[in-house]
Amino acid sequence: MATLSHTDLRKGVKVEIDGQPYLIVSSDFVKPGKGQAFTRIRIRSYINGNTIERTIKSNEKTDAADIDSRTCQYLYSDGEFFHFMDGTTYEQFQFTEANLGDTVKWLVDNLEYDVLFWRGKALSVDAPNHVELEITQCDPGVRGDTAQGATKPATLSTGAIVNVPLFVDEGDWIKVDTRTSDYVERVKK
Repeated sequence: MATLSHTDLRKGVKVEIDGQPYLIVSSDFVKPGKGQAFTRIRIRSYINGNTIERTIKSNEKTDAADIDSRTCQYLYSDGEFFHFMDGTTYEQFQFTEANLGDTVKWLVDNLEYDVLFWRGKALSVDAPNHVELEITQCDPGVRGDTAQGATKPATLSTGAIVNVPLFVDEGDWIKVDTRTSDYVERVKK
């Protein structure tokens, strides 16, 4: 297992603390006028989703979490669980809505997602950076409302709501950035 110094602790790094895998959500390096420098990190547990804060002194080492990723296909939801399948081994995994978090908004049948594993156990699912979805409900743009950058809310086929430009209509397909829930562009289907 690799060890990380306090300077390696940045947002997005996966660490293992007290035998549990965590994702660093934010990191602040602090060098007080007196005393030893340290890094204050906020970490989110992959196991239960709780966020806690830890302080790592400059002379301390932290273990990197041995988390690997496999590409799996989203199959279906049965109302309680969301089912995924590894395309090479045909092994299936299921997650609850609580396990998936915001990724639920971007689940599209038969699309591939990265499933994270720790010690052979499926932990969570990462959505691709961009998905293409159909707009199922959207108010029409008001003629003459041409203020620069004007947007309106639109409901997508997965139930997610994003702000789109006024020229986008119901039935259009759009590309959405899953990291920020932002409209990227209109696509032809």
